[in-house]
Amino acid sequence: MSNPNASSAISPESPAPGSPGNDGAPLSISIPLPVLRVPMLDRERQLFAYEIVFHRELGDEKNLLQNVLSTITDGALTRLVRGNRAFLNMPAELLPEDSDVLLHQPRLGVVLQPGVATDLPLMKRLQQMAQRGCQFMLDANDVDLESSLPLQTLLQMVQLVRLDASRMTPETLMERAEYLHTRGIRVVAGQVNDHQTYERCLELPLQAIQGRYLLIPQPVAVPVLTANRLSMLRLMRVLQESNPGPVELGNIIRDDAVLSYKLLSCVNSAYFALPRQLKSVQQAAIFFGVTRMRNWIDTMSMCGMDDRPPELLRAALIRAHMCEKLASGMPSGHSEMAFTVGLFSLLDTLMCAPMEFLLTHLRLVPEISNALTRREGPFGPLLDQIIAWEAGELTSERVLPQRIHRLAGVYLEATQWADQVYATANEKQAN
Repeated sequence: MSNPNASSAISPESPAPGSPGNDGAPLSISIPLPVLRVPMLDRERQLFAYEIVFHRELGDEKNLLQNVLSTITDGALTRLVRGNRAFLNMPAELLPEDSDVLLHQPRLGVVLQPGVATDLPLMKRLQQMAQRGCQFMLDANDVDLESSLPLQTLLQMVQLVRLDASRMTPETLMERAEYLHTRGIRVVAGQVNDHQTYERCLELPLQAIQGRYLLIPQPVAVPVLTANRLSMLRLMRVLQESNPGPVELGNIIRDDAVLSYKLLSCVNSAYFALPRQLKSVQQAAIFFGVTRMRNWIDTMSMCGMDDRPPELLRAALIRAHMCEKLASGMPSGHSEMAFTVGLFSLLDTLMCAPMEFLLTHLRLVPEISNALTRREGPFGPLLDQIIAWEAGELTSERVLPQRIHRLAGVYLEATQWADQVYATANEKQAN
């Protein structure tokens, strides 16, 4: 499912041709900058901003700065966040003396730590940047912001403050959020890692909420699936069980005009640069292969869940693409199964139902179901590594640097792919 013409979204070097991938596409041999985009959502669960987190090793600060600046200059960072507001999480000490590169990007800001308040030369530079329009978010964690004059000075130049919800009592979180709100400073709740905390945050004067709550299923006493979700599960089950050929595949979704339209719009999009337009699902199945088209139908079905946060759907697409690419060295057919593992890994969160309950409706092959429920089989460790990557928990102490670079490149390609697929799937059908 990869774009045969796509290169990594962020790379400090120009892409160079490499050896062919499993789909015949050339792979880039440039070393991408390991980076994560972590969403912050507003009350309506729409994207407020991304935090851009850079993977860095001790002693590598100079290279980090050089690479960050190059990605801003060539527009790669803007493409990664789709032109949305974003805050760079990097040491303030690395901010360039000449900050024009940031000032020319009004949608890019910087995350600051409380410790910068006592660094007078750095504070002077930050004040100059603030006066020229640079946006700052103070990562206050659980620090008492009224405890010192330097912190008060720092508060005067930031637009947002992020509070660590995991390290504060509900009462302290409410008190500090209200204090900042009365000062006209927008507040972000960070480290919101469970749904109980999320529900409490909705009662506070917050601009955005960030944390792992987005990716974990909400506890339910009795799972109840809507008619639309049951219909989607039935379609997925038929696709998994019936082993259809191109003609049968076309017949299965023939009566779903919306799904057929989305499917053909996506495969005919500029992203794939096909030599000719595919006019039917049957043609697409012959061109791409039935297994791949089955994955596409699952993807388009899930993208139609318009009652779920778009960033959650994008996360499922990113996992699917990463699993597929990282399984490229496995035996034939494993890449397609790995894609299903990644795509379905957030199905319980998307459906608001336990994974075991959903799998009774799907009856997946053991290799897939074991990965989803017990992280076992050929795809379980793969999924575990991707989840650790998106949590920012992979370091050179846990995996080889080559693996980090590999994951970085696959992740960046996956975000580009996921954004394109989600955008195409949610375009309005022409009359």
